[in-house]
Amino acid sequence: MAEIIKVGMADLKTCKAPDALITLGLGSCVGIAIRDPLTKIGGLAHIMLPDSKAIMNNNGVKEKFADTGIEELVQQMVGLGADRNRLVAKIAGGATMFQLQGRSDIMKIGERNVQASIKKLNELNIALLSRDTGDNYGRTVTFYPETGEFHIRAIGRDNKII
Repeated sequence: MAEIIKVGMADLKTCKAPDALITLGLGSCVGIAIRDPLTKIGGLAHIMLPDSKAIMNNNGVKEKFADTGIEELVQQMVGLGADRNRLVAKIAGGATMFQLQGRSDIMKIGERNVQASIKKLNELNIALLSRDTGDNYGRTVTFYPETGEFHIRAIGRDNKII
């Protein structure tokens, strides 16, 4: 029987089909789902911040950041048998949860998380197949490596599959 594995905030997990991965409460955070379509090995990272180098004391928590979290996720997937050259990705989240007067770029954390995630995927030559990012609402996502479907739920909105 298939298991749905929970991925916490600043966390990442991998699995093989038919198992799936879920993460709750993506606000400004971004959920990055990566899959090898042939082996059906998948991974999901719930990143909170764009860049580990910008934080003086990041406590070595690779999973918290787009730059180090995506690299760690890819390494774990390859360790399970995924082929780095076949990996494809989908992302969701990166919302602007609070409108602040005169907000600076530093406050646009959701937008910066999305940009950093896309940049890192490009650096690793991982194609971004689709995304559901931005806007002003939180999301819960479930990723199915068997099919590549990324199910997105948000309060008061229609469910989506990307």
